[in-house]
Amino acid sequence: MKLAILSRAPQSYSTKRLKAAAIERGHTVRVLNTLRFAIDLSGDEPDMQYRGKQLSDYDAILPRIGASITFFGMSVVRQFEQMDVYTPNTAAGIANSRDKLRAIQILSRHGIGIPGTMFVRDKADVLPAIHQVGGAPVVIKLLEGTQGIGVILAPDIKVAEAVIETLHSKSENVLIQRFIAESRGKDIRAFVVGDRVVGAMRRTAVGDEFRSNVHRGGTTEVVDLDPAYERVAVQSAQIMGLRVAGVDMLEGADGPLVMEVNSSPGLEGIETATELDIAGAVVDFIASQVTFPELDIRQRLTVSTGYGVAELLVREGAEITGKTIAESGLRDRDITVLTLTRGTTVIPNPKVSRTLEPNDRLLCFGKLEEMRDLVPERRRRRARPKVKPLPDDPLSLEPDSTDSKSD
Repeated sequence: MKLAILSRAPQSYSTKRLKAAAIERGHTVRVLNTLRFAIDLSGDEPDMQYRGKQLSDYDAILPRIGASITFFGMSVVRQFEQMDVYTPNTAAGIANSRDKLRAIQILSRHGIGIPGTMFVRDKADVLPAIHQVGGAPVVIKLLEGTQGIGVILAPDIKVAEAVIETLHSKSENVLIQRFIAESRGKDIRAFVVGDRVVGAMRRTAVGDEFRSNVHRGGTTEVVDLDPAYERVAVQSAQIMGLRVAGVDMLEGADGPLVMEVNSSPGLEGIETATELDIAGAVVDFIASQVTFPELDIRQRLTVSTGYGVAELLVREGAEITGKTIAESGLRDRDITVLTLTRGTTVIPNPKVSRTLEPNDRLLCFGKLEEMRDLVPERRRRRARPKVKPLPDDPLSLEPDSTDSKSD
């Protein structure tokens, strides 16, 4: 395999370890400065130049894109995708994970546990948002922060309001997030490669510091993950569109709460804590996947008039319920079942002998018109109870807005 590691830090621990692991396995590897690429769209096919010369052929790339060059870095990765060069982390996946708000929006849509979060812009909405996530203390996060930078714990409502107002005045976007007291300054970093967690560590903040990042002085220890945490970590990475990721989770009272999915996770902390060859696991996975470049299904299906991919729901009492896939008649209707999801279990390429049960969800490719009556109804928002302010809260002095003008 000929591998390119896209990195501006060839002497960093992570880059050196990945390069060494590739060489140890007999692969050809080069570290290429992401900013020295030129995307060539002048010819008949997508191409790239590097340092002013046409780029040679590569089997795979491993993006290590820093936050400061996210836009250009994603453009380079996207061009490699168009050239059918394998990448474990797609440009879309990097974009999803790099924007904290976008990541949380995607994860919450798929039922992944996250700390209660609000995103507002108007000053009048700040106080209600703080109450909606449980009140003070509250965590305030910059959307673009990394390594714990831009994460603030506001001990009371007045401090929280002042911090948010100051950041908004500087045109900064912030998240207002519930403080998970039971985590006690600890979190878990699970390193996901492909469809498994290859290593996990618990990070603990030092002293009065509530951020457990290693860059903030946090300590690390190896941890054996509970299956529920492992499942959530893998699901979170895959939902983001990442095959190599660091998933940070808090240990909430009701189970794992995902804080962040990192598309360029560092190796030093996790390898030191676990004494495992994480770099080798990454290289081995890429080598096993080089013949399967990531495909954008939407691009490939534009020529298939009337065909597409849809998720179908097996309803209670429906004609196909209780029948096997073969007996369901789906194939006769030009519908092919790609995966079957039952609860939290995903069954890829299910056998035609598998019986369909109520609430199974089928990811299918076929004639859109034939799938129309099986597509689940659009999800409706569930009404939530109103947050009642404390007696001495300024909100309690405001009139009930339910009878005022609507939005």
